[in-house]
Amino acid sequence: MSGVPGANPLRDAQDRRLPRIAGPSGLVIFGVTGDLSRKKLMPAVYDLANRGLLPPGFSLIGFARRDWEDEDFAQVVHDAVKEHSRTPFREEVWQQLSQGMRFVQGNFDDDDAFETLRSTIEELDKAQGTGGNFAFYLSVPPKFFPKVVQQLKKHGLADQKEGSWRRAVIEKPFGHDLGSAQELNQLVHDVFPPNEVFRIDHYLGKETVQNILALRFANTMWEPIWNRSYVDHVQITMAEDIGIGGRAGYYDGIGAARDVIQNHLLQLLALTAMEEPGSFHPKALVAEKLKVLTAVELPEDLGSHTVRGQYTHAWQGGQEVPGYLEEDGIDPKSKTDTFAAIKLTINNRRWAGVPFYLRTGKRLGRRVTEIAVVFKRAPYLPFESGATEELGGNALVIRVQPDEGVTVRFGSKVPGTSMEVRDVTMDFAYGESFTESSPEAYERLILDVLLGDANLFPRHQEVELSWNILDPIEEYWDKHGKPARYAAGTWGPAEADEMLARDGRSWRRP
Repeated sequence: MSGVPGANPLRDAQDRRLPRIAGPSGLVIFGVTGDLSRKKLMPAVYDLANRGLLPPGFSLIGFARRDWEDEDFAQVVHDAVKEHSRTPFREEVWQQLSQGMRFVQGNFDDDDAFETLRSTIEELDKAQGTGGNFAFYLSVPPKFFPKVVQQLKKHGLADQKEGSWRRAVIEKPFGHDLGSAQELNQLVHDVFPPNEVFRIDHYLGKETVQNILALRFANTMWEPIWNRSYVDHVQITMAEDIGIGGRAGYYDGIGAARDVIQNHLLQLLALTAMEEPGSFHPKALVAEKLKVLTAVELPEDLGSHTVRGQYTHAWQGGQEVPGYLEEDGIDPKSKTDTFAAIKLTINNRRWAGVPFYLRTGKRLGRRVTEIAVVFKRAPYLPFESGATEELGGNALVIRVQPDEGVTVRFGSKVPGTSMEVRDVTMDFAYGESFTESSPEAYERLILDVLLGDANLFPRHQEVELSWNILDPIEEYWDKHGKPARYAAGTWGPAEADEMLARDGRSWRRP
């Protein structure tokens, strides 16, 4: 039994069944009328409440330009929850949650609106018992980040009173190059302490990404061969089968590499390549990820080892789709990349000489994110020459989405009298092995923000190092040529296949 005053004497520290529940707190969402808020954030808040992981007096404040009353806002949240939540709708959970909902109307430069926000927070503190603990979620275009943060400072909303906290949650992209990221970091840290700033990379909230750590460090079978002696190369792919949709304003000028490689894919690379941390404390994890990102080396010849592309008009999935330059709102001369592939190496003892190939793109063959660790071929095969022609390299493939799981590919004898060897796979799927369904990434991340657990959030040094890696590539692309073309629905431009063929390798077909 615990001897701590106020501790629950019936709770055993080793009992894993009781989940971590957020203490008294509230969430303010700026840009609450946007898609992200409607489809992800509000449903995630409801799902957390439904699972009993939010405090009884949890409060949700929406801030936007619309002329709404609190009841209108509650109705919008209600509709979003009914349409997009993961867990069943329960009236009693909704009733309790809706008591703490408020809406504040205004623009980001409207001082009166921020004063109203302040008095709303004070009112909810008394009515709901939030203890002065509020997280501010900036679900707004990046150009508004500085303004909102400055307004929070100006109106005393970021001030932490003793025994309570104020936190900032910032969506990507965090800057558009190293200089802008450093500026933004400085500005945000001027208002919030670094440990109270949570940069969202929703990929890190996915169960399968966290499973990389479990797979590597909770088992003994992989770690001895997780190095340059056995690994031939690593491929990290994030493919989407959709175009840019209505995001022309955001996407044009940013492109695939800035949108995906700089954050998601370099984070996946860091988790795949890092050394074992001393613990899963945020500081220990970040220290190991930073070592990897610091050791990343760009190829000398960026022309041969990086490729960018743009999708063109074609038939995909039975329907005709426009090319990138024909999308609404896109400049017909745009050089923005909708596909990017780069080769990196990691200059340390474990990975020296092992290439890491990263690729991402829109309008590719199918929606999939995976990490494939491809092992070297056996150094000597005592088989006859024709017996192993259908044998590829052994591979461990971590599927991040959509059919989450892990596949191991290895050679096996084909039944029959001759000795013929062919690739087979062993498969683990989350949906079949566990009865619990995986929580949405945003559920996990919002709960972690309220608990103050920074494990799954990139620190500012990681963001800056990632830009450090990508900036020279973007500068090279700016000065050299135009994006290669690829038909919508294919797996990218021929140049990307040639990039690997030069190394005697080929892309996996996910």
